Amino acid sequence: MSLLLKLNQIVTRHAELQAALSAGTLDSQKFVAASKEYADLGPLVEAVNEWHKAERELKDAEAMATDPDMKAMAEEEAEELRKRLPELERTVKRMLLPKDAADEKNAILEIRAGTGGDEAALFAADLFRMYQRYAAEKGWKFEVMELSDTGIGGYREAIATVTGRNVFARL
Repeated sequence: MSLLLKLNQIVTRHAELQAALSAGTLDSQKFVAASKEYADLGPLVEAVNEWHKAERELKDAEAMATDPDMKAMAEEEAEELRKRLPELERTVKRMLLPKDAADEKNAILEIRAGTGGDEAALFAADLFRMYQRYAAEKGWKFEVMELSDTGIGGYREAIATVTGRNVFARL
């Protein structure tokens, strides 16, 4: 199956799900399943649409390049689009990779200071704060379960639960 055919099927399925959800004719179990599938396909469909839009813009820019008054601007825009298209294609292909069943689950983060005494404990504290900020940036809930500090700002042991969308996949 070609990539474009697969992408067209996904976009079509997304539209079908949107129509079914809008109609309100699904029972509660089917509604939940359709909502989840619709939400899962949403980012991929957006990426596909962005990729197709960039391809259309490239064709338009190349067509405008035949006009002597617009040539310089059209060539500049076409060059930017040529650089952007491979990145968009890679993004779409990456999103097509099969997902692990555990990707949607939450995670428990445990950080323990290794050998190295106070320096290891300070590094563990820095690492814990880094994960805490990363979770905040992603909009995840970060709850500290246990924290054993050294008194100088380091952690001997730190345990937290991280909950949110795709936590396990990212961590």
